[in-house]
Amino acid sequence: MTDQRPVTVSPPSPTGGRRVRADGEVLGLAYDVGDLVEFLRRAGLEIDAEDTATSPLIDWHGVGPEYWGPETRYRDESARQPEERDP
Repeated sequence: MTDQRPVTVSPPSPTGGRRVRADGEVLGLAYDVGDLVEFLRRAGLEIDAEDTATSPLIDWHGVGPEYWGPETRYRDESARQPEERDP
């Protein structure tokens, strides 16, 4: 028996998010642990968010669940607070 884990979380993409695969099938592009947990739930795997970092079912590539890619919080400059805007 191999030590292959059924869930693979790819390294963060340059634009943000991480591709999630289960048994070779792409489940989606996750932007946080909540997305990952939802994709896994839809695939029939119940894993709590706090258990994703240490789950033997998940193979993290690149980094663990602490980083998902570039900040996408401010997609629109007008949504930022005045003190956060570039001069």
